[in-house]
Amino acid sequence: MRLATFNLLHGRSLTDGLVDPDRLTAAVTALDADVLALQEVDRDQSRSGNLDLTAIAARALHAPEHRFAAAVVGTPGEQFRPLRHDDDGHGEPCYGIGLISRHPVRTWQVTRLRPAPVRSPIYVPGPGGGLILLRDEPRVVLAAVLATPHGPITVAATHLSFVPGWNAHQLRQVVRALRALPAPRILLGDLNLPAGAARLLSGWRPLGRRPTYPAAAPRVQLDHILADRHDLHRLPPVTAVDTPLSTISDHRPLLVDLG
Repeated sequence: MRLATFNLLHGRSLTDGLVDPDRLTAAVTALDADVLALQEVDRDQSRSGNLDLTAIAARALHAPEHRFAAAVVGTPGEQFRPLRHDDDGHGEPCYGIGLISRHPVRTWQVTRLRPAPVRSPIYVPGPGGGLILLRDEPRVVLAAVLATPHGPITVAATHLSFVPGWNAHQLRQVVRALRALPAPRILLGDLNLPAGAARLLSGWRPLGRRPTYPAAAPRVQLDHILADRHDLHRLPPVTAVDTPLSTISDHRPLLVDLG
């Protein structure tokens, strides 16, 4: 079983600043993941051609199960509002996370996380980018209980706040929410925390330790695949870890092979 997490930067290439669905398809196909968590995902956004990026990624992997969970309606960094209901924002531009599985999904669960109450500086890559002061966005956790050859496994995708301290608070919330779902449990996502902090704050075991950001010459691991230590023995052992360079995004994907 191959697990992967990838912050897409809404499918944008840092080389030319474009979002090309064929380029996105090729990038996801190359991952060949059985379970893929996506962050910074657009749906119906003009900046990404009004595409459903999660659906494109699912087709690239020939995965029958996928779901997009919007964190906001609108465009981050511009105008947006919180998503108040699962069906809110239908037909409007949305931004959030995705979870894709080649294994059947028994149940889905969405957990919403409040934004930090303060603005914080963040570096925006690419042309016209730089250090800007941003207000935080609401965040979301998308979990699925999978039926796998190894038995039921809970997997979850998330993208935590960039605000220091608030992301630590959110990670503890995520761990509490996932404990209500069947073990073994795996959390995949951009946690905006380095490896040591993610491990200590969650109490979960990192399945792969590799720097993922920035993509050209990674120095820090912001993207993680963590496993709850409870019933960890029921997961196959880690056999390979990789962070291949992709043609899109300012992050590298993190891949972990089990068994």
